[in-house]
Amino acid sequence: MITRKDLTHIGWLSRLELSEKDIEKYTPKLNSVLDYFTELDDVDTEGVPPTYHVLPLSNVFREDEVSAQGGSLTQEEALSNAPKTQDGFFKAPRMM
Repeated sequence: MITRKDLTHIGWLSRLELSEKDIEKYTPKLNSVLDYFTELDDVDTEGVPPTYHVLPLSNVFREDEVSAQGGSLTQEEALSNAPKTQDGFFKAPRMM
């Protein structure tokens, strides 16, 4: 059960400014949520397989394969549209 002191501490950790009115309002609401979780603990789940995801997904990534389509750019091709280059590299403005 969440007490007023607990709710005040949670608010402080969350950087929330809770008024007395907020504390009075949310303490019973949070306690009702926790009570619902205790009801869920009483549900018989024997023989029910764990569900990690609602859809039966498998790995959707493709294999990394070298492709002959296009290939890699040469250094000159990569730098050809750069606004500024220096010694074979992209030149960017200083940040500091």
